[in-house]
Amino acid sequence: MRKKSSVQQADVNLEMRRQALKSLGVLGLAGVLPLSALAQPKAINVGVILPLSGANAQFGINSRQGIELVADEINASGGLKGLGGAKINLVIADSTSTPNNAATVAQRLIAENECCAILGAFASSLTLAISEVTERRGVPLITMSYSDQLTGRGFKNVFQVTPKGSVIGKAQFNFASELSGGTSKVNKVAILYEDTAFGTSTAAGLRAAAKEANVEIVLDEAYPLGITDVTPLVNKLRASKAQIVFPVSYLNDSLLIVRALRQQKINIPIVGGSAGYVIPDFAKALGDYADGVLSICSANYDLDTVSTERYRKRFNAFMVHEAVEHAVSLDVLIQSINAAKSAKTEDISRTLRSMTFTEGWAKTMTNAKIKFDETGLNIHAEPVMVQWQKNELATVWPPKFAKAKVISRNV
Repeated sequence: MRKKSSVQQADVNLEMRRQALKSLGVLGLAGVLPLSALAQPKAINVGVILPLSGANAQFGINSRQGIELVADEINASGGLKGLGGAKINLVIADSTSTPNNAATVAQRLIAENECCAILGAFASSLTLAISEVTERRGVPLITMSYSDQLTGRGFKNVFQVTPKGSVIGKAQFNFASELSGGTSKVNKVAILYEDTAFGTSTAAGLRAAAKEANVEIVLDEAYPLGITDVTPLVNKLRASKAQIVFPVSYLNDSLLIVRALRQQKINIPIVGGSAGYVIPDFAKALGDYADGVLSICSANYDLDTVSTERYRKRFNAFMVHEAVEHAVSLDVLIQSINAAKSAKTEDISRTLRSMTFTEGWAKTMTNAKIKFDETGLNIHAEPVMVQWQKNELATVWPPKFAKAKVISRNV
């Protein structure tokens, strides 16, 4: 048999490839292997660790919804532009509300899923436990938790989009004092705080601000997370003659404290420490008791309703701060991946540190931009004071961020 020429052999090889591709196309029509799958970039795994059960479950659910909103919008608009349209795959895990569980979940998530970064975990005690794991593995952790320790240990892969707890605590005191007429009118205050990383960091800021203003702290009381009887706290508060009370607590504790104060006609201003005081469940549970309650917060949805109204439309509620800040966390991660054209952990951490973020969800934060310093702290983050007004949270202080005037029930 005559041997085929090189040109003839090339034609045969080309025809074989055509037939193979045609066969693949047929298989694709049958739902086995679509041709489009051959060109689709590999999805990028982003780990999400949140308290989806236990005492802080509602905060975890709110946070997850903010993350899912951003991921769905990015995927629907073509995916990660810097990686050829790769989709974001959220790998969501329940930390429960226990730090030991959170650390174990982080270890498993990183080991089994090749996550390019971790987002979470709302409660500072959980995030601190997770950060020990992510730092050892060199995985970026982007968080909205408040504890000063998060960016105070020299870690290279922790990024905190919110102000530190001590800064929030100082603002909680200073803003309340300004709204109440200054320290000439307020000279005795009370601090009630839960004995967690979040509570102690915020209380430290409150103490520092009171000392600086030469205002007497007549009650400085820690209590355990999940307290069931606040009567002793309320009795001490009544006896203290405080003119303002600063409670720092998550939802269930905040409901018990405020309800007891209202029912016992202790009508001094209540200035909450974010967390339980700034979610829809607070107003739903307390009804008229909630109206006029002030709280410090690290962000509020009314700072950029163009973005946050998309959340309201989808989830039928205003976008709480933890949902906003987790949306921000994912968005700055996406911007970093696109800028670096890489999902390698070291490239992401380097880009997070070098960029100033002014687009997308960064606009929902105070000052509408984010820049991480050498410790990983967002240097542009500032707290705001919010107030419950007719079942909505309005930003009322400082004036440069205010969207409404404070109402007089509580001040």
